[in-house]
Amino acid sequence: MSKKVAVVLAGCGVFDGAEIHESVLTLLRLDQLDAEVTCLAPNVEQMHVVNHLSGEPVEGATRNVLEEAARIARGDIQDIASANAADFDAVIVPGGFGAAKNLCTFAVDGPEMAVNPDFSAFVQSAKSVGKTIGLMCIAPAMSAKLLGAGVCCTIGNDADTAAAVEKTGARHENCAVDAIVYDEANKLVSTPAYMLAGSISEAAKGINALVDKVIEIS
Repeated sequence: MSKKVAVVLAGCGVFDGAEIHESVLTLLRLDQLDAEVTCLAPNVEQMHVVNHLSGEPVEGATRNVLEEAARIARGDIQDIASANAADFDAVIVPGGFGAAKNLCTFAVDGPEMAVNPDFSAFVQSAKSVGKTIGLMCIAPAMSAKLLGAGVCCTIGNDADTAAAVEKTGARHENCAVDAIVYDEANKLVSTPAYMLAGSISEAAKGINALVDKVIEIS
């Protein structure tokens, strides 16, 4: 039977939304494994809009996270507030700055971050009924806020970011770009992806490993 997987997107674009390569690689691997995928996103405004050519914020511009994420999902996406975690076998969250800006405020508040309430409620509901969670790139910074103190995760090997993650109550484990960290007690799988990857093929190695593990244990 096909596994049902919710993929949570944080907009569209590495600097202010979901990382597109990570998102597409995730969707591709899930399709190759015959998973039934539903894309979800919060229906909120982005923290800000970034010009991806210059890398600079666009003053006065606004975009909606759900509408932007629909670009990656080819329009087939749902508001996470209306989704039921019990309908899925697993949840996967690609990275990109949107994970740290739109799903939570880690990008500006560090360990004192707040997490989007609809996203938090969905993931915590998934955990409560024993679903598998996959977090990649910077998304594992939210692990303790979502799953509780003591959860083990990785963002790669950046010492400052790892220290900030540990201040939230998580345990950080250094990890290579092509590897994963699996916290069996919390059914959490994490991988560094573009926190370490220098190319899309490098990112794919860890992302494929994460998706494979999520499907295996779900």
